[in-house]
Amino acid sequence: MQRQEALALVKKQVKNKNLVKHMLAVEAVMERLAEHYEEDPTTWSLTGLLHDIDYDQTADSPADHSKVGAAMLREYGLPEDIVHAVESHNGYHGIPRESRLSKALYAADPVTGLIVAAALIHPQKKLSAIDVQFLENRFNEKHFARGADRGQIKACQELGLELDEFLGLSLEAMQGISKELGL
Repeated sequence: MQRQEALALVKKQVKNKNLVKHMLAVEAVMERLAEHYEEDPTTWSLTGLLHDIDYDQTADSPADHSKVGAAMLREYGLPEDIVHAVESHNGYHGIPRESRLSKALYAADPVTGLIVAAALIHPQKKLSAIDVQFLENRFNEKHFARGADRGQIKACQELGLELDEFLGLSLEAMQGISKELGL
């Protein structure tokens, strides 16, 4: 599947514009991580873009989230490594994340929310106005961006990345698409 086809599928399946922006942000982070690890950027970015494809259908049923998406992606003929990463990114299922791709998606998913929240509380409300130190400070504030699971973000260590390096790569990726994100 090519990116344009994947993006069209996302826009067909996901009606919430902020969720689409989240999926674009995860796509960018995954592509940056692929570059960092010299992995296939197409596979990694598609995984990020499609990871919440079922969210509108499963919003009221967290037990189904990512299972429905994985089934959809299988039907579209996506490779099993992408399908598995999407299915295992929902910790609810307890599916082991053994591949680097799966581990990266698991950590990338919540970090985008932390970064967006940090940008929105900054006086300039721009991704370009924040840096890794600003993110680390917000990361350590218990009540800030509660939906951004800190333990899941810290799973970047399973990739051999320290938190500051992971935050830096993620921020850089999102700054690269700041216009699409409106930040």
